[in-house]
Amino acid sequence: MDKDTVLTHILKPKGMSTLLGGELPVSVINNNKYISPVTSEAEATDRNVEDSVSLDNAILTALSGEVKTVLLVGPEGSGKTTTMQKLVIDWAKGRHLQNFSHVFHFCFRELNYINKILSLEKLLLHHHGLIRPESLPSLLQKPEDVLFVFDDLDHCKESLDPSVQTLCSDPCQEVSLSCLVASLLHGSLLKGAASVVATRPTGCLKFLGGVQMEVLGFQKLQREAFFKAFFTNPGAANKAIQHMERTLGFYEISTSPRFCWTVCNIYKSLMDAAAKLPETLSQLYADILVHLLQTRSLSEDCNRELVLALGKMASHCSLGQDSSCNKDEMDAFGFQQLLPSAGVFLQVDGEHSNRPVFSFHSQLVQEFLLAVSFFLDNSMPESTEKMFEKHKGHFNFLDIFLSALSEPVQRRPLETLFGKFSSDQITDFKRWFKSSSEATLKGCYKDKHHRSFHLLHQAQNESLVKEIITPSARLGISYGDLSLQDCVALNYVVTCLGEMECLNLYRTRNMTEEEAERLAQAMSLSRKINMSDCSLSTGAVPHLASALSRGLTEELDLSYSRLGDEKFKLLCAGLRDCKIHNLNLVVCSLTEASVEDLVSVLTSGSCQLRVIDLRCNEIGDQGLVKLCKALHSPHCKLEELLIQGCNLTAASMEALSAALCSGHSELRKVNLTHNEIGDSGVEALCKSLKHPHCKLQSLIFFDSQLTGACCPHLMEALMSEHCSLSELELSVNDLGQEGALLLCQALSRPGCPIEKLGLKRCELTQAVFKELSSVLRSGTSKLKSLIVGINKVGDQGVKLLWDAVAHPSCVLEELDVEMTGLTDACVEDLCAAVRASKTLKSLELRNNLLTDAAVPALVRVMQDSPDMLEMNLKYNDFSEDVFNMLEECDRIRY
Repeated sequence: MDKDTVLTHILKPKGMSTLLGGELPVSVINNNKYISPVTSEAEATDRNVEDSVSLDNAILTALSGEVKTVLLVGPEGSGKTTTMQKLVIDWAKGRHLQNFSHVFHFCFRELNYINKILSLEKLLLHHHGLIRPESLPSLLQKPEDVLFVFDDLDHCKESLDPSVQTLCSDPCQEVSLSCLVASLLHGSLLKGAASVVATRPTGCLKFLGGVQMEVLGFQKLQREAFFKAFFTNPGAANKAIQHMERTLGFYEISTSPRFCWTVCNIYKSLMDAAAKLPETLSQLYADILVHLLQTRSLSEDCNRELVLALGKMASHCSLGQDSSCNKDEMDAFGFQQLLPSAGVFLQVDGEHSNRPVFSFHSQLVQEFLLAVSFFLDNSMPESTEKMFEKHKGHFNFLDIFLSALSEPVQRRPLETLFGKFSSDQITDFKRWFKSSSEATLKGCYKDKHHRSFHLLHQAQNESLVKEIITPSARLGISYGDLSLQDCVALNYVVTCLGEMECLNLYRTRNMTEEEAERLAQAMSLSRKINMSDCSLSTGAVPHLASALSRGLTEELDLSYSRLGDEKFKLLCAGLRDCKIHNLNLVVCSLTEASVEDLVSVLTSGSCQLRVIDLRCNEIGDQGLVKLCKALHSPHCKLEELLIQGCNLTAASMEALSAALCSGHSELRKVNLTHNEIGDSGVEALCKSLKHPHCKLQSLIFFDSQLTGACCPHLMEALMSEHCSLSELELSVNDLGQEGALLLCQALSRPGCPIEKLGLKRCELTQAVFKELSSVLRSGTSKLKSLIVGINKVGDQGVKLLWDAVAHPSCVLEELDVEMTGLTDACVEDLCAAVRASKTLKSLELRNNLLTDAAVPALVRVMQDSPDMLEMNLKYNDFSEDVFNMLEECDRIRY
């Protein structure tokens, strides 16, 4: 096969570059402007694309192995055609694929016009025409040396399903073109030959084997290279790419090389005229339409007729089986005299045949022209609802374009060319827009919320945002897993509102640097940010930090985000100067190393942190010792330290105790749940409880490996005149009777500050319950909440508490006697206590042995006691027969 002949043929210009159709592949290649598109592997690189994921390299790698069929699948304008031609040109120039002696390049747009049966030999000799007849026998004998390059497979009009037609294997057999292609791709004809096939997503793919590559087109780095190659002036190139990334780079269509070429051309014409660059996609297409109409030099009436005809064609192409139109259909739309002027908007296939077909260069052009024509058509106006219903499922941007064009500022450039839009149509659209948006934003479907935000963003009307997003809008629902486009729209809306109560990004997976950058302003305007169970890229964290440092945020939830030490260090840059009071870092994979950064933040002098939740981070004793240094600082404002499950022991309690006594610590609450504090750790902390400088009010030792040996120290601390502790949680520790009795002795001291006491599953006995009853009836006790569940004292033990609850001196508001072995025998005393109490509001009775017989009395007492807010009866021995009765009181949980 003569490579020079192939090269001459493929480099011969076919057609001309058009603003919407893109630059001709040959022109791109000849002028050394070719930039390889990238494959879907680029998505895993967080926008930093390496050469290894370029489409060129992927194809060459595949064909150098055992792969016989490579399928390139990507949207319109993603660079597939140019890549295919570059592949053939490089082969002809001896650069790549030299293991193939013959390379045949076919385009289905052209093959569709072969309206007859033919053999493979005839296809190669007469319709390819670049191979000499004498070369054919050797080619057929060594098919492994042959490569077929098929472009535009999605334009194949016949099925490639091998089950609906008989495949051929004889190169001389004459069959239909679809059978010929199917036989080649399925390997029955010229077995061993290789194929590269390019197509938009199509149903034909399910019938084809081989390696499928998703073509993404240009990512950010390729776009930058493209713009720098297009604009000869580096300043203009930088201005253009920065503007494009800010206003358009978040759309998937921005990955299209064809779209980038269109944008560059429009930007250049606007920049040359010192005109303003478009701020939205809608404004871009308005500029494109203005530019194209100006090149036609038509009258206002002709411009209007042309756009209306294009709108009718757009509607027809979206609703029909085929996305193209024949000449008769074009005439019916009103193109009789306007077809020459329509050429800049349309692609014509078979232009020199007797049956040309017309189609739009892109779906976006089609949708924009339909939107414009909707507002122009005064003849038979169609309501917005009917139009959307008719085109439902066929368009992605129609409502977005309509939203923009309904605003006077955005439609004015178009109205100068073809007259005023229909005021009735605009009014109808705005009515639909307002009512549908308000209804959507009262609902809980985040995808619909996103769509409303996109429409508002395109409208570019701040007052409209404030009008539609009323206080009844549910902006607190999770907006997790936003696309880059969603981030831009949400950011615009929040910026217009000026403030947001809660930005809920719960369960956002892999927030990229670009996404965080686009959301930064919204973050800075949010009082609370929920990023629980999110995963942030390293590049995203500095944008979050920057937003916090300059913003309104008072509460940040990063629980279960597994930040790690490196990312937390980046975050701390923003925490030093922010307004955050409450920081949730539960399960963030932090270690002792992160504590140093946290100490730096807490002692900065500008930090406002009051509450830090560090649960389930492996900071260990050394980490807590370091953190205690911050508590000695007069700049540290920390009031609550939640360090459950942080691998702590008694070894760090002396440091914590010293910090609490320092005179600078503002700590009011420390939670040490699920740490091995032990009795010696409690002893160390009890020293601080007796100190006049200690301000601690809540101390939680839930499941902290304590025994009764710690109780003498606790008793001594609670009897101290300086103790300010109002909450003491000791549940799930083996205190036993002796230890608990010592605590009761302290509780009976007049002036003991304890209001909430947790003793669940502490091996308590009836003797302890008797002493607790005595404390509650003493008249000096401040106890309002008592948790003594999972202690097996039975009806007799708990009866002592019922007697106390009924006593006029008892101020108890909450009582938890879960799983204490209560039976129906306790119900009379229980109900008497509830009726007699002046303060009781909540009663926890779960997991006891109450039966159906107890239910009537329990329901009656709740109905007769309006001050009782809740009685929890879950997991007792009730049958379904009493459920209706339990439902009579909505304050009973069962």
